[in-house]
Amino acid sequence: MANAPQAVVLLSGGLDSATALAIAKSQGFAVHALTIRYGQRHQIEIEAARRVAGDVGVARHLVVGIDPRLLGGSALTDDLDVPKGRSADEMSQGIPVTYVPARNTIFLSFALGWAEALGSADIFIGVNAIDYSGYPDCRPAYIDAYQRMANLATKAAVEGAQRVTIHTPLIEMTKARIIRKGLELGVNYALTRSCYDPNSEGLACGQCDACLLRLKGFSENGLTDPVPYQQQESTSG
Repeated sequence: MANAPQAVVLLSGGLDSATALAIAKSQGFAVHALTIRYGQRHQIEIEAARRVAGDVGVARHLVVGIDPRLLGGSALTDDLDVPKGRSADEMSQGIPVTYVPARNTIFLSFALGWAEALGSADIFIGVNAIDYSGYPDCRPAYIDAYQRMANLATKAAVEGAQRVTIHTPLIEMTKARIIRKGLELGVNYALTRSCYDPNSEGLACGQCDACLLRLKGFSENGLTDPVPYQQQESTSG
């Protein structure tokens, strides 16, 4: 793949980003994975991202830290309760406290800068507008707007050398369909982590929005999620 086009993939270590990474690679891109450490409570995802990048095989994997004070005011970064046990209807109403202010805008900006430095016009992000928790920066309208901005903001685009494309291969997929696609591409979901509120041993809570959506996706495929959950620990003991 010496002459393969390059792409930057935002890789959190969760189920969706791991699938987006596999899709990018299956499309023939030389993948550069970017993981952002922003003070998230579920930092176990960062180690998961390293595992996924190593398993899938990437040209390079960068883990970049930013000052966590930039992204406060969220249950994922501050001492706020993570919502648990919400129904699908509840998840579809309003923007939850797990929303991180401007997170995808910041992440995409890092990815855009790295992509331009690499001479790449392609960025992949695993946002989803079907099975998601109401985040405004996961919607197609947001991605379209960001892509337009990117093509006004970068030297390569303004000079006509290339046009930036923000790839969102999962945006209209259900979680079940995402999992099926990932399995077709050989994604090892046992390496991923999605929980917003894991315990000190890294076991998923099984009740936050991320866990419930993930469990639903595996269940709809007639499968058991391969990652460990706290309930399993308590019942097996």
